[in-house]
Amino acid sequence: MTKKYVWIAGLAAPVMIAVLLLAASPSVAANANPSAPVVEVTIDNFSFGPHSVTVPVGATVTWINRDDIPHTVVSTDGVFKSKVRDTDEKFSYTFAKAGTYPYFCSVHPKMTGTVVVQ
Repeated sequence: MTKKYVWIAGLAAPVMIAVLLLAASPSVAANANPSAPVVEVTIDNFSFGPHSVTVPVGATVTWINRDDIPHTVVSTDGVFKSKVRDTDEKFSYTFAKAGTYPYFCSVHPKMTGTVVVQ
């Protein structure tokens, strides 16, 4: 029986490492249309830049916090909501429907932007 426990213990460590690595990986939604563009919006100096972007349906917008303080990206109509993003952290959302999506930083509500999806 001792050999059986040694084998299980020897197998348990690599399996546990794999589980921990997968659990720690950020979940990234795959873009349903790989040919759809990925557009970047920079968060810097308490503003979103560019302030407004126009993208086709299926495009992914990625916000990157380049500011020295945390920010969020929250749509005013509840379509998307990021967690607090520290410096150099990203948040992405893929737009499946046409429309206008205003958003703001919940930490600094005067910071606003718009995504127009056509």
